[in-house]
Amino acid sequence: MLNSAVYIVGAGPGDPDLLTIKAKKILDQADVILYANSLVPKQILKDVRSDAELIPTGSKTLEDIIPLMIERVRNNKSVVRLHSGDLTLYSAIHEQMQALAEAQIPVQLVPGIGAFQDAAAKLGVELTVPGLVQSIILTRISGRASSVPEAEELASLAAHKASLALYLAARHVESAQAKLLEHYPPDTPVAICYRLGWEDEKIRVVPLSEMAKISREEDLIRTTMYLVSPALAGKQVEARSQLYHPQHSHLFRQGKVV
Repeated sequence: MLNSAVYIVGAGPGDPDLLTIKAKKILDQADVILYANSLVPKQILKDVRSDAELIPTGSKTLEDIIPLMIERVRNNKSVVRLHSGDLTLYSAIHEQMQALAEAQIPVQLVPGIGAFQDAAAKLGVELTVPGLVQSIILTRISGRASSVPEAEELASLAAHKASLALYLAARHVESAQAKLLEHYPPDTPVAICYRLGWEDEKIRVVPLSEMAKISREEDLIRTTMYLVSPALAGKQVEARSQLYHPQHSHLFRQGKVV
């Protein structure tokens, strides 16, 4: 039995099997579910209660959504605000939590699987390969809805040559590619990940120099994430972690002396 509260839930990339157990339990019990229908596929909602109130929010503003959540909770309803991916990334929950706090509405956050994690798993790669790359940058470029601080401008982040997950950039892909090419070699592998977890999912691995061309040719301009990483070279990369090396000592094992 859920409390009368707002549960902000991360739906993951789109595959119902990638919902966390906690998210699934909450969704299946909720009285009311407000979901971003342009980003969350209906298959995520296939097991919810038959009498649950489902409210799509693709055409609504924050000023529409907040009063709905407040009114339902004050009427002793459990409310899920369902976001795509992981709710801590580009989900605009900050302003929602502020407004709910001002109205003294209890809120619980339930994280989801991030798109970059799903993509790496489907590509069969580790994004932090010893001796090659040890950092992952999650970022975006400025668009109509949100601007990126100057200190986080894409070209400056690309200078690290880390594994980089680029969100919300498909409509500005030519600009993004140009900024990335300032630091990454043209043959750096890029995974173009379109609608991960959806029935029409598409993943293409191409050289960075062809990122914009392929995106435009295949019309991959919505719900697309770019994963840029030397680790995507896969089996061509030879590396080994010291963690399980027989000569490496740690708290639970004494390394062998050679």
